[in-house]
Amino acid sequence: MEHRISIVCAARGARASARLIRKAIRAALKVEQVTVPCHVGVRITSDEEIHQLNLEHRNVDRPTDVLSFPMIHLKPGEFEVSESDLDPETGRLYLGDMVISLDRAKVQAREYGHSLARETAYLSVHSILHLLGYDHTDNMEEKRRMRAREERALQRLGLRRKDDQ
Repeated sequence: MEHRISIVCAARGARASARLIRKAIRAALKVEQVTVPCHVGVRITSDEEIHQLNLEHRNVDRPTDVLSFPMIHLKPGEFEVSESDLDPETGRLYLGDMVISLDRAKVQAREYGHSLARETAYLSVHSILHLLGYDHTDNMEEKRRMRAREERALQRLGLRRKDDQ
C-alpha cells in the first residue's frame, strides 16, 4: 500500500522537515490501521501565513501551530470507507490537508525542551489524527485517547517525550 503525501514547502528551512513529516504521517496511519492507500496534502509555512489561514477559516486572529482540513467525516478509531470514497483514477482516499507553521514548531520545541524534529513529527501526527476524525476540544476522554495515539506513532519513530527518556 502506497500512501501519497504531497508537501509544499512555503517557509525557509521547510525542506529539511519534509522527509520526517512523511514518515510521521505514515507512522500515524499504521498505528490507526488504515488499510487503504491515502493521499494527504501538507503545506509547511510561516506564522504569518498560518495566522491569515486561522483568521479566514476559524475566525481566530492569531497564528497557530497546525490546521487540519478533513475531506471526509470519519469516526475516531473506526476507519471505515466505502469504494465510492476512493479516487477512481488512483485508488486512494483523499483524507484532506494540513498546514504546519514551522515558526510555531520552533518556538514550541524550545518551550517544551525537545527537538524540532519531535515537534514537527508531533504536529504531523496530531493533524493526521484530526483528518481521521479525532478531536480534543470538548471531550476530555477523547483528548486522552488522541494523546495516547499520538505517542504511539511518535514512539514508532523513536521520538519519545523528553521526560520519558
